[in-house]
Amino acid sequence: MSSIPIQRLKVPNEIEAIFSRTKIVVPRSRSHLFELTFYHTDKHSAEVAYDVPGNGRVVEATLTKCKNGVVVNYPDVYMRRRDPECMVVADDGETDKERYRDRYGKDFSPLRSDTLTWLGEQKELIVLPFMAGGGGQLGYPSLVIAPANAGFFVTGLADLQGFIPEDEIPEGLTPRAIIYVAPPFRHTHFGGKQIVVHNRLPGVHEIYSYNLYPGPSAKKGVYSVLLNIGEAEGWITLHSSTVKVVTPYENEFVIMHEGASGGGKTEMTQALQREADGRILLGKSLNTGEEIKFELSDTSRLYPVTDDMALCPASLQRGSRKLVVTDAEQGWFLRVDHLKHYGMEPSLEKLTIHPPEPLIFLNLDAREDSTALVWEHIMDAPGKPCPNPRVIMPRHFVPDTINEPIEVDVRSFGVRTPPSTREHPSYGIIGMFHILPRALAWLWRLVAPRGHANPSIIGTDALVSEGVGSYWPFATGKEVTQANLLLDQIIGTPDTRYELIPNQHIGAYKVGFMPEWIAREYLSRRGTAHFKPDQLIPARCVLLGYTPKDVKMDGKYIPRGFLRVNEQHEVGDDGYDKGASILTAFFKSELRKFLTPGLNPYGRRIIEICLHDGALKEYHDVIREMTAGALRD
Repeated sequence: MSSIPIQRLKVPNEIEAIFSRTKIVVPRSRSHLFELTFYHTDKHSAEVAYDVPGNGRVVEATLTKCKNGVVVNYPDVYMRRRDPECMVVADDGETDKERYRDRYGKDFSPLRSDTLTWLGEQKELIVLPFMAGGGGQLGYPSLVIAPANAGFFVTGLADLQGFIPEDEIPEGLTPRAIIYVAPPFRHTHFGGKQIVVHNRLPGVHEIYSYNLYPGPSAKKGVYSVLLNIGEAEGWITLHSSTVKVVTPYENEFVIMHEGASGGGKTEMTQALQREADGRILLGKSLNTGEEIKFELSDTSRLYPVTDDMALCPASLQRGSRKLVVTDAEQGWFLRVDHLKHYGMEPSLEKLTIHPPEPLIFLNLDAREDSTALVWEHIMDAPGKPCPNPRVIMPRHFVPDTINEPIEVDVRSFGVRTPPSTREHPSYGIIGMFHILPRALAWLWRLVAPRGHANPSIIGTDALVSEGVGSYWPFATGKEVTQANLLLDQIIGTPDTRYELIPNQHIGAYKVGFMPEWIAREYLSRRGTAHFKPDQLIPARCVLLGYTPKDVKMDGKYIPRGFLRVNEQHEVGDDGYDKGASILTAFFKSELRKFLTPGLNPYGRRIIEICLHDGALKEYHDVIREMTAGALRD
């Protein structure tokens, strides 16, 4: 029953057998994909449901057709965010992740066989060829195979990664990755959990998506494929947004912002938000309600490069002393929880209300034939909005995007921070931005705190690590390998500088994402000029590197309490030091696990500096020594 285009694919025999038993639909165009989203119905609302043995008919998702796209909602509130424990590895390759047989006490092979059998029993399947990581030489041929009623999932993946239309499939296309979508098995085998099983076979990376939330598989599953290929070839796909900033004085500056989900990556590419009177709200005191506002006459123009996944293969470096990146995606999975009402972000609102073509929205409250509004979030419970509303935005819909590889001037790392006061100290002692020596920048990427009140994933507010690079939840290999790759990358790009930027709180002030917008404006105005020694002050906590002595824009100074939190009277030196102790103890507990025989010897020295409470000079010295060694080599 396979079509001529499907016959052009070079797939394993067991996949050919599935194609021969059922009707196969290969999308012809993006408009065809949206037709498939409401497959076999002309209604403007639909349920994506499956007959599950022992459970009867289970509705996994509801679809509502609106004027500007399709709104997807999940009746199961648990399915509205990514479960950080969803990944298991089924193969015998090297990994630090939990293996399927260790979690479930049996081999994956019988379930794999049952999954392929179930797919072959469906009346119709959608098969979508795409290039993981982009087209051309940087992309890797891949497939998604899904039941026909899961068209919205396939459409979302197509918007995120692009796709190869039916009439453009080249002869002999051999997939490096295949995503199999089989939702009923989350109920029959996994107690309702959103499990994604990775099975790295010779020549093909299989991903078994036992749920219909795109995060763990359509998005992060593809990320896993790129990390796996990069680990074998010696390069990284960074978890980061990137934006080119052009200041009112025509300075050009490129900043990359890394961090865990919720760490401000998307926000780094968004416009600075102003109050109704045009001023900027730096922060609001949690004790008194006092608002600290700042005037900035002009802001910079923004040219987005990446939103979440940045390819950094060695072939892009071209001998540059700065990191060179390009986007690994064709579309962006934008979280819109920060939009509470009309007018907060006009450019994004306009793009979602009047898109060039329909969009896929998730976790919004919408009615048939209405206009889906990104500030109308579905309720998880009465009075409790879902913290993870999303829109999948094809990047070519976004004005002024940059499609070519670009050099990065500054790599910042974002951390969601809780309030911190003398009475209730926490790790929320990070100032508006800190300048980090490269060795400390590496340590922050090893520890990668997930941070406070993360809206994107299920978890606690406790201080926990997202894992190496902040992309570790999506990697299938070895932590020490990724740690070494990150250190090699940092050493190999000496002209790229490093910053640390908090969001949500600075000490006793609620700040949202304002610190990264202020840092972006200030750093871009400075351009590529380095800070002079007398312009920096060593942070009271060594892990925070340096703070700028002052930050001045348009002739006005940022209050110093936003730069050095111990200068806030609600915190003081004693409250700050208690918070520093919490942060330092956390770093030490997370870093010890990297002290394995496979770790780069210089990396071992950097970690040992932290473990014995070394000074900033020691971090500088080890990097200078390592850089000199690299130059000799």
